[in-house]
Amino acid sequence: MVQDPRVMNEGSWNSYVDFKIFLHTNSKAFTAKTSCVRRRYSEFVWLKRKLQKNAGLVPLPDLPGKSLFSFNNLDFIEKRRKGLQSFLDKVVHMTVCLSDSQLHLFLQTQLPVAHIQDCVQGHTPFSVTDAILTYASSNRGWAQEEGGGAQQPCPTPISYESVER
Repeated sequence: MVQDPRVMNEGSWNSYVDFKIFLHTNSKAFTAKTSCVRRRYSEFVWLKRKLQKNAGLVPLPDLPGKSLFSFNNLDFIEKRRKGLQSFLDKVVHMTVCLSDSQLHLFLQTQLPVAHIQDCVQGHTPFSVTDAILTYASSNRGWAQEEGGGAQQPCPTPISYESVER
């Protein structure tokens, strides 16, 4: 599910690693049965904070530790990838988390976290289901990889304007 770490802005002070999250499920809890998004560690931190707030006293699994300046360390990146995978594996099997729309938007759309929050609070012109279905059905979720020629899941963000009610 969590794969393909990619260093962005490599060599600059604001570099970061994002990870592809590929979801394929038959669970009735999910609107889209297949999705692919890219998320960075800070977005996982945001997700855990939001899920924990809604889960109350139910403890959530831990995220891998935070570290600075480790983007050139492939072992660190792989350890983080495995830790994020473990976190998601546990979260998607927790009923209290599966009922949280923020988890579904995080895994099934490329909406930025601020827009996820807006959507859940009803401050967008589209519903949670609309956002997921629009992202899932858009051709923008599948793009040609540069040079390789093979079809690979490559998400492109959707905007408020591109989602119709």
